[in-house]
Amino acid sequence: MTRVAAIDCGTNSIRLLVADANPQTGELVDLDRRMTIVRLGQGVDRTGRLAPEALERTFAACREYAGIIKEYGAEKLRFVATSASRDAENRDDFVRGVLDILGVEPEVITGDQEAEFSFTGATKELKGRDDLTKPYLVVDIGGGSTEFVVGDDHVRAARSVDVGCVRMTERHLVHDGKVSDPPTEEQIAVMRADIEAALDLAEETVPLREAHTLVGLAGSVTTVSAIAQDLPEYDSARIHHSRISHDRVREITEWLLRSTHAERAAIPSMHPGRVDVIGAGALVLLAIMERIGAEEVVVSEHDILDGIAWSVA
Repeated sequence: MTRVAAIDCGTNSIRLLVADANPQTGELVDLDRRMTIVRLGQGVDRTGRLAPEALERTFAACREYAGIIKEYGAEKLRFVATSASRDAENRDDFVRGVLDILGVEPEVITGDQEAEFSFTGATKELKGRDDLTKPYLVVDIGGGSTEFVVGDDHVRAARSVDVGCVRMTERHLVHDGKVSDPPTEEQIAVMRADIEAALDLAEETVPLREAHTLVGLAGSVTTVSAIAQDLPEYDSARIHHSRISHDRVREITEWLLRSTHAERAAIPSMHPGRVDVIGAGALVLLAIMERIGAEEVVVSEHDILDGIAWSVA
């Protein structure tokens, strides 16, 4: 066993995994897994820069994670940064801050690398299951981008496109500086058209419709699963490998896009940081399912973070 730490810093959240990994057996044993909503990508789509307050929220989480990594005595750490920090003019400020706190430079990876990690993390434990047919389509719906990966035991094709729950919300659902509560039919229609255009782009290089099993990753998908199961609180064990039908995803998405902030905030499994962006994230999932004709989505709690941990091990 090798004790490793992995950090995934995305547009909406930063996450930590400390685990013992055995590359020989394919076993990854969690010691600590946590997530903090930091909204690093706040305003990046509009300004092209990381906001000072967003950087400070992210650095505060890094300081907390540094203490946890030291406590567990992880031998190796890899810090991967995704969409927001790829897009920002001042990403050097971000790199310097992380290096000062954690002693490693954040790797601002490409969308293709992001997709590879996501696929490995999501599918490594699905091997040998008779009830899930290959090839898999793994979709990782993040805050700023969505990764599409088709593969069997290995990646066949991958593409990252710039649609995510935060980016879509900021681009289409904000009016006079506030998130519409609820959005108008026109706002939803324009957002859906933007998502469809991104799916067209993904299909140029990834054969989405050849997949037999759709595997959905990240907070938008796991939150939809929690709502579908009517969980009294967020429960990773019940969410991991749950299956949500297309009809149920459509019902939940339509409700989320009709609801008010207060109604969404009252959902017991809803993280406060997702209240305003979950409608957009759910719509991305629904559009994908309808594009490929998926009857259900298999939800995975294991994703890019697990893939990063395996790359270290």
